[in-house]
Amino acid sequence: MSRLRAWTVLLALALCQSQMASDCQARSPNVVVLLADDAGWGDYGVSGNQQARTPHIDALATEGVSLDQFFVCPVCSPTRAEFLTGRWWPRTGVRGVSTGQERLNLDERTIAEAFQTAGYATGCFGKWHNGSQWPYHPMARGFDTYFGHSAGHWGEYFDPPLEREGRMERCRGYIVDICTTEAINFIRRSAPAPFFCYVPFTTPHSPWAAPTENWQHFRHEVLGQRATQPDKENIDKSRCALAMLENQDENVGRILDALDDLGVADNTIVVYFSDNGPNSDRWNGDLAGIKGTTDEGGVRSVCFIRWPAGLPAGHRVEQIASSIDLLPTLTSLAGVAAPPGKPLDGRDLTALLRAEPIAWPERFLFGTWGGRMSARSQRYRLDHRGMLFDIAIDPAQKHDVTDREPTTAAAMAAAVASWRDDVWGAGSEKPVGATVDPRPIGVGYREFPITMLPARDGEPRGGVQRSGRAPNCSYFVEWNTLAGEMVWEIDVQTSGDYDVVIDYTCPVTDTGSLIELSFLESRLTGRVEPGWDPPLFTNQDTLPRPPIESCMKDFRPLPLGTFRLQAGRGPLVLRALEIPGQSVMDVRRVTLTLAAE
Repeated sequence: MSRLRAWTVLLALALCQSQMASDCQARSPNVVVLLADDAGWGDYGVSGNQQARTPHIDALATEGVSLDQFFVCPVCSPTRAEFLTGRWWPRTGVRGVSTGQERLNLDERTIAEAFQTAGYATGCFGKWHNGSQWPYHPMARGFDTYFGHSAGHWGEYFDPPLEREGRMERCRGYIVDICTTEAINFIRRSAPAPFFCYVPFTTPHSPWAAPTENWQHFRHEVLGQRATQPDKENIDKSRCALAMLENQDENVGRILDALDDLGVADNTIVVYFSDNGPNSDRWNGDLAGIKGTTDEGGVRSVCFIRWPAGLPAGHRVEQIASSIDLLPTLTSLAGVAAPPGKPLDGRDLTALLRAEPIAWPERFLFGTWGGRMSARSQRYRLDHRGMLFDIAIDPAQKHDVTDREPTTAAAMAAAVASWRDDVWGAGSEKPVGATVDPRPIGVGYREFPITMLPARDGEPRGGVQRSGRAPNCSYFVEWNTLAGEMVWEIDVQTSGDYDVVIDYTCPVTDTGSLIELSFLESRLTGRVEPGWDPPLFTNQDTLPRPPIESCMKDFRPLPLGTFRLQAGRGPLVLRALEIPGQSVMDVRRVTLTLAAE
């Protein structure tokens, strides 16, 4: 090769590489959002927890930006609603965490819809918790694909039954490992085109069940750092939370490795945060409160945002921020239009993340749950009793400074009252409890013909009970008399034939009950057979399961037949006409599938 030709080749290669670099910078960034379930601010090494083993999550802080004063909601589904919409959760239709109260109003637009509209591949893998049936389902809210459990608390962490786009399947392995594998497969399928991948992990939410190898690292650990109120701490729960988070960290590492392997890590925005404070009293940096409270420890979370191509490494943002800020911030960073419609409550944090000079007005962040409300300024917290605390020097909220700062206390109290009237619209918070949400469940959408009606969304009557006081992963039991029934309020969209399957168990000696499913003028009857009485799963949990949570078992499908339904709203009722044995059956769910035209 001549010298001139060699120089020509080298110049061409240089120009090609320059163009590739330019294309990379112009290419829309990918987005991966990782959400922990019930992890406290203090559950990570980067927060000062000397017992935590979270190197991959900690690295997101050192390699990206840390929002050092980041706040979420006291419980799960409200935080998810705020992340998805950029709006205070009481505006969104969410009223609770189970029995349909967790549903996001249909006129709310989501961050996933914004990225989907911009041409991104979108996927959600894990705990959704903002509506199970279409059109509340994640695939109706901007996600191309979904795998996981759409309810909140899930009772099976090993070999769990999980949903894949409307159908349940029994999986093998640990739930976090399984959902992470699905997320990685989605990332590999989607790259190099831009993707938005949402991975809401299931842990460290109870049940207290960690993989054996992770539990062995902590089961005998002497915990030198204790809870803010050490007399309330259950040491084994603290150990198990550490073990579950170690496993979660390993899965975060798997996702980060996949981004590296695909060569897309530099142009991928990775976000990590939690949905509320810790679900037990454990070390949390001396912050007052845990999950379910509106105190500092109940609503403060870590939040790390890493984007090597677009954000400085190791930068710390001291201004207070919130889950409502993530939608306007991520859409801004990616150059994606925010979803049209209702005004956002969150602020775009882009300038803060990039350490750019900006006038940043004082703001208040609000927390509410169970009728209690609190407010946070940059320095102070006004608690639900109207007491004011200087969080900068008193994170445990032990010293009321109202007398010292009466003007601040009055201003924050007025802000809470104004916010309450604004977001609730009637001057007070709506009730939160286990009552079934009055909004009907849609059935018979052609674009999503399968409708699962789990026990958690139904109402037991006539002596029928739930298997545990936590409805999300419960099933109906104590169906012993003809007075017993279970009811789902549904709204049939399409008149037609529906295949009916009931997930059930029944002792062999009790088989043969004649049951009836009815809706308006339609009736379908069948016999409960064969018998199926599997043992409870008693060997899955690391720590004993509390009575509030159901012990699960392997339900089997009972095909009841084909049901002709007319469009309209009314109660779907399952009852017994004959009971030859001591009981009818236990019921996990009823599934209605609209037949193809």
